[in-house]
Amino acid sequence: MKKTLKIALWAIVALVLALCVAAAAIWNGEIKTIGTISQVDTDGYLYRMEYKASYDLNELVDADVDSNAKLLGYVVKKVGKGLPIKMKSSQVVEDGEEKGFSCTSFQALKEGGSGYWYGRNYDFFKNPTLVTVSHPKNGYASIGVSDMSHFGYSLEKLPKTFLSKVLCLAAIYAPVDGINEKGVCTSIMALPHQASQQNTGRHVVGTTVIMRLILDRCATVQEALDLVNSLDIRHDAAVGSGYHYMVADAHGDCAVIEFDKDDGWKTMIVRKEEGQNSMLVTNHLLSPKYYTTEPDPAVGNPKSHSWWRYETAGAYLRERDGVLSFTEAQECLSQVHWENLLWDDGVTVEDTQYSNVYDQDAITLALRPWNDYGTTYNFKL
Repeated sequence: MKKTLKIALWAIVALVLALCVAAAAIWNGEIKTIGTISQVDTDGYLYRMEYKASYDLNELVDADVDSNAKLLGYVVKKVGKGLPIKMKSSQVVEDGEEKGFSCTSFQALKEGGSGYWYGRNYDFFKNPTLVTVSHPKNGYASIGVSDMSHFGYSLEKLPKTFLSKVLCLAAIYAPVDGINEKGVCTSIMALPHQASQQNTGRHVVGTTVIMRLILDRCATVQEALDLVNSLDIRHDAAVGSGYHYMVADAHGDCAVIEFDKDDGWKTMIVRKEEGQNSMLVTNHLLSPKYYTTEPDPAVGNPKSHSWWRYETAGAYLRERDGVLSFTEAQECLSQVHWENLLWDDGVTVEDTQYSNVYDQDAITLALRPWNDYGTTYNFKL
């Protein structure tokens, strides 16, 4: 009897070991990635991850993923490898609700004339933030920053345990700004009622997937614009907002990518003016067809004072001829950050989730979280 029990126990141990070996082989990259996730700040709302699993952007493009739901489904399929993993984004609106984050981005010449800063405020609700460093085999290394609510996290649901960290794997497909090893930076700004629905027969990509493609594949602004023009970009209407993008390279080229709501969502490109040291964008259209100096909800977001931020940050840049020190780059963002901004509905409260200054020459990120303008966290490849 004892011999039989001992054999049974050894059989169970062998089975468990075999399952562990199999799991390690199947999820090797994912397990290594989860092992790199660490809390950066003291409050538990800023995290860092080094993405070590493989991912295939050609496969993702071929899948024509054009919504958050489809993207999360794709991620679950890739990560779960058949297991029933659940992943849900909080970036979905109720009927009639308008939900659009409100951001500021700029490129400015560095003091001394060598290289460029790329500044970026991400203004939204109180959510945790994840900085992802990736070194793909078939692409440029990059630092990407994600709002973790895009893949199911909140201040009440944080990646504290191994299992609770699994959803962080979706971050590789969901950057909202970032920089790659060539010095290309990109970021996204919301535009209420401007959800692009391009439909020309090309492969379709969604809101954040195009940003991952730019970070992985583009060394210049022109390469990014060529990439955008080779795809159909569709914004998820369930999120309640459309977007425009800024992209800038280490040579000082900079452009804003927009979409024409009145002409089949055709791509509209606004380039940095010749001879200018800086370019700025907030949350209203810059294309000449729609640009206005007066707040207009048809072309932007007056609720988050987009025009005021554009003028305020613009004046700061003009006073310095678009040439900033690192401290001034941070100060420019500070001039237009939010702390407990109450919307006109009397309910919605918006904050600057983080302020980033990217060094496009050194390929670094200096991040200040949640209006803590006395603390800077530094990241590099």
